[in-house]
Amino acid sequence: MVPREKTPATPNKSTDNKAFSGRGQKVKLLGFAVVIILVAAVVLAVFKGEGPSTPENTVGTKKKTPVPVNKTAHWQPEEQSKAFAQYAGSKSCRECHQASYDLWLGSDHQLAERLPDPKMDQEAFDPPREFKHPSLTSDITSKEDRFLIATLGLSGKKETFEVERVIGETPIRQYLVKLPRGRLQAVDLSHDPHNNEWFNVFGDEDRQAGEWGHWTGRGMNWNTQCASCHNTRLRKNYDEATDSYDTAMAEMSVSCEACHGPMKAHVDWRKEFAGTSEKDPTLRKFDNTQWLAACGKCHSRRTELTGDFKPGDRYLDHFSHVIPDESGIYYADGQVREENYVLTSFLSSKMHHAGVRCMDCHEPHSAKILQPGNALCMRCHTGTYPNSPKIDPPTHTHHKLNGEGGQCVNCHMPQTTYMQRDPRRDHGFTIPDPLLTKEHGIPNACNRCHTDKDTDWAIAAVDKWYGPRMDRPTRKRAQWIAKARVGAPGSQENLLQLLREEKTPFWKAVATELLYPWTNDPEVTNQLLGNLSHTNALLRGTTARALDPIARRGDTRIDAALGKLLDDPVRKVRVDAAWTLRDRVSPQSKAGEDLLRALTYNVDMPTGALQKGVYHLDRKEPEKAEHYFRLAIKLDNYSAPLRHEFAIALSMMGRPNEAIDALNEAIRLDPNEAEYHYKLALAWNETGQTDKTAPSLVKAVQLNPRHSRAWYNLGLARNQAGQPEAAIAALLKAESVEQNDPSIPYARATILANLRRIPEAIEAAQRALQIQPGYGAALQFLQQFGL
Repeated sequence: MVPREKTPATPNKSTDNKAFSGRGQKVKLLGFAVVIILVAAVVLAVFKGEGPSTPENTVGTKKKTPVPVNKTAHWQPEEQSKAFAQYAGSKSCRECHQASYDLWLGSDHQLAERLPDPKMDQEAFDPPREFKHPSLTSDITSKEDRFLIATLGLSGKKETFEVERVIGETPIRQYLVKLPRGRLQAVDLSHDPHNNEWFNVFGDEDRQAGEWGHWTGRGMNWNTQCASCHNTRLRKNYDEATDSYDTAMAEMSVSCEACHGPMKAHVDWRKEFAGTSEKDPTLRKFDNTQWLAACGKCHSRRTELTGDFKPGDRYLDHFSHVIPDESGIYYADGQVREENYVLTSFLSSKMHHAGVRCMDCHEPHSAKILQPGNALCMRCHTGTYPNSPKIDPPTHTHHKLNGEGGQCVNCHMPQTTYMQRDPRRDHGFTIPDPLLTKEHGIPNACNRCHTDKDTDWAIAAVDKWYGPRMDRPTRKRAQWIAKARVGAPGSQENLLQLLREEKTPFWKAVATELLYPWTNDPEVTNQLLGNLSHTNALLRGTTARALDPIARRGDTRIDAALGKLLDDPVRKVRVDAAWTLRDRVSPQSKAGEDLLRALTYNVDMPTGALQKGVYHLDRKEPEKAEHYFRLAIKLDNYSAPLRHEFAIALSMMGRPNEAIDALNEAIRLDPNEAEYHYKLALAWNETGQTDKTAPSLVKAVQLNPRHSRAWYNLGLARNQAGQPEAAIAALLKAESVEQNDPSIPYARATILANLRRIPEAIEAAQRALQIQPGYGAALQFLQQFGL
């Protein structure tokens, strides 16, 4: 069990993103894509001496019109005892469905969670064993059918814990133990039943008590991270006031009704009308989308919106799944990087777009594949299915069919191992492309296997075998996405073209997510506004989030456009629209209630608390906002990103000196993050400590030479300090990194004019107009020279 939400993450500024670590994980607010604007970010005004913006100016000076309340009845989770009473239990299925029941019995689903069993678990605990961590030795023992683990506890010392439950079966078993206030936690020590070996799911990391990712922390909390997918119809039942859980479920494990839905009415009807040939009127027949949602409910990395999904429900009414974005959660071509649980990869694939569903490959009760090896794929790729390309394995693979290289899955479903011993196949069905490896560090199946060969060797091989077929649309798409992640020149145009040309709504949503930095551009804004009426709910919701920067400015077009989405039939879309309109949406409206329910449900996690803090901050409720920002930090005390976000909030509250303290703490926790030094420079300037501004900006560009805003502000700071040549040099650096911002050459023009270097100044101003023809400041500047 590694967190499913689940791990908060923001992009490193490089393309080498590490998987999460509890030691101050990177914060990306999954599901809602929160971005907060620092007061001092309007740096040109600050460096001109106009003074810092007020908190009101930061949030937006235009008066916001409250969104009206929709008076229709709103959804509420079903009362727990009533909901659970609709379940009959898996054993009730056996009488009529013996064959299916036998397939399920002993499956990973049936054994997803269980009580300790001497027959199954004695071997792991007897004889007693020791496990050596870098800083202590854990003891693994049994006593009178009780299984015990003595390891580092909340106190920071070795404590003994009794195993309460076991989750997982193959290839690993994890053990749950009790902590105060209703918590169950997954111990980092796990057992490999195939080799009868204990190991640490975090490898050689030496996590300590108090860290988010230590087994005693929120990152390994069963109630919120594991329980809903390892059990049937779970209710987390978190109480914020006492920071406690009273978690309950209809049935332990992934039971029959976890996939088919509550069936007591069906069982009762069959008993009452035994022997009848009539169809049971209590049964619902699921379509392909509903079956995909039933699988995806657990097999996805997502944010929960309600905590009360049941089979037959629409996925996006209860979840917001993570898609490839600017972070390293997925590679740019859609391959998995972090632990992502299959669904998003599958949704991104040609297979899903062509209508393939989970049960075309997996037997639903045993969860095993239907055919071994290539026989599974060749069920469709024989030319008999429409739109399914005919594959001749010998000529297609260029490998021996009885070898590893001849297996379809080894090229198109490469494995990634999680938790040290759990290999899982990628369900994106991507095409190996060594050129993408060379250009953007995206792995390819060729070099995964041929580790003794370099990328150029692999490029030559695929070019020889497949020639121009490798230059396909999916390659171009991956290249554009990879470039957009690092802000490469031309990315805005590439993403807009991808939006226009891409046939799959999923990848349109990815392009929309990546357009976030360019949302203020009129062409981008117009394209996104057009997407709000798309038939695909994921794209509508992603677009609603992407419009957040414009909504913060009070653009009335956004209110009108997103106001329609507040009544969208899909809850995720309503939540996304309400989030973007969070400073003015009515909490009593349908969408307002949906948003608050989602925020409140996730408040037991650091990012959930942070999101609720942002919600209250933007609604001008600073006391509530501060409470939730501090709660987020309490839940992950080693997180530098959380302190960075708190610093931004403090600045918006008009408390810049406290913001400086928070930024210094973030830098102490992560001294190599350029953004923290950049924000600290802005805060120094905001408080009038201008002598400290330039050194912090220098540090920022040393850590990230592509930080264009740091170079820009360094240029302004050096000019203010009477160093015009150094200022021009810094601005030229900024221009080389960010070639689409007219303010940078314009700033250089003003400095050159003060130096009486008029031809160079005019050239710089004209460069600003090349970037943005209607840029007013440059037009006025040139008018001074009769141009």
